[in-house]
Amino acid sequence: MSRLARPPYIDTTTGIAYDTDKAEFEGYLTKQSMWLRDWRRRYFILKGSRLFFAKTPYEAPHGMIDLSRCTTVKSADLKAHKKHSFEISTPDTTYLLYADDEKAKDDWIGSVGRAIVRCSSTYVSKGGAQGGKGGNGNNLGTMNEDYDDDSSDYSNSSNNPYFND
Repeated sequence: MSRLARPPYIDTTTGIAYDTDKAEFEGYLTKQSMWLRDWRRRYFILKGSRLFFAKTPYEAPHGMIDLSRCTTVKSADLKAHKKHSFEISTPDTTYLLYADDEKAKDDWIGSVGRAIVRCSSTYVSKGGAQGGKGGNGNNLGTMNEDYDDDSSDYSNSSNNPYFND
């Protein structure tokens, strides 16, 4: 039996519809709301350079984090005062989330981190194509691309936050 297609995310600012099927990674996380600061369980869908979230796996996503604008993803247990928590930071916003267990947290940090690296100017695929803002990481063409982690090199550049401690 095949699963019904998930409704797309509609960007309320631009009216652009983003396909959320064939996700690279997906599952439940609990996210701190931006305004009330309460914690809400949401279904997250990682696809290309975007992280969508919805109330359930079958509803249209009502929010999106553009990972091409993100600077870091890291553990945040102390900051959030929650076990298995992590943060995703942009120049404007820090998103606090937590997973059900430590393995899920590590899987999410790894998957989001790889997506951020693919968007950065320090990412170079084995074929020589360079990613970056304004490159393949931001256009609609990446929405259906499948990424092969084994076919990529991650630059150990001082500009890459994932290789600096």
